[in-house]
Amino acid sequence: MSAVALTRRRPAARSGALALGISTLWLSVIVLLPLAAVVVRSLDGGVGDFWDAVSSRQAVDALRFTVLVSLATAAIDAVTGTLLAWVLVRDRFPGKRIVNALIDLPFALPTIVAGLTLLALYGPTSPLGIDIAFTQGAVLLALLFVTQPFVVRSVQPVLIEVDREMEEAAISLGASNRTVFLRIILPNLLPAILSGAGLAFARAVGEFGSVVLISGNVPFDTQVSSVYIFKLIESDAPISAAAVSVVLLLVSVLVLAGIRLLGRWGARHDR
Repeated sequence: MSAVALTRRRPAARSGALALGISTLWLSVIVLLPLAAVVVRSLDGGVGDFWDAVSSRQAVDALRFTVLVSLATAAIDAVTGTLLAWVLVRDRFPGKRIVNALIDLPFALPTIVAGLTLLALYGPTSPLGIDIAFTQGAVLLALLFVTQPFVVRSVQPVLIEVDREMEEAAISLGASNRTVFLRIILPNLLPAILSGAGLAFARAVGEFGSVVLISGNVPFDTQVSSVYIFKLIESDAPISAAAVSVVLLLVSVLVLAGIRLLGRWGARHDR
């Protein structure tokens, strides 16, 4: 190898090491250190107090409801988000650009405003005559509102890149539209769908603003973990709030890891 070639490679190596170092430092300051601080704070009272905080009946019920409603949200988003992405990519209709822009509205809208909007529309004074406020269905509706864009925006670019010639060839050979979708299109979209669903689940688990009003924060019914943690902080129990936060974090990591593994398994299976 010539000296010129070595000279050309060294700056790239130094640049890569510098970028890696900066990225690691930034990730540590923004993510890892705060998470470590929460874990340490949750153990200030000892392991016994930690267990008492996370094993109380109200904490367990809030965690259970949060995980279940978040999984339901992710599952519904996976279906409806894929359908919306399909319509935006494959169909032509008046107002398509407006609909495409509205998809991102939950990203820009403050979540507390979303909660007020949903409460006004589906609360006791609903102009539609539909009152589902302070129910589990209202919590699910609020979470669907704030998480819908994740799957749409994950699937949309992948769907644009899907090879249309393969679809046309399959149809010319007698394959039905259902077979083309299940055998050709869906396998290509599956990693993106799972990725979007994972992001939707992560957002739903930690959502606060959109559910704090419409849920009513009814213990053992509509109370989600984020609101329960806020209640503990207001009750001057920050150590218990940190303990519940740590458990919620662990549950989220495990579920997201499971979704990632499922996506990798699906990709290998398709190959």
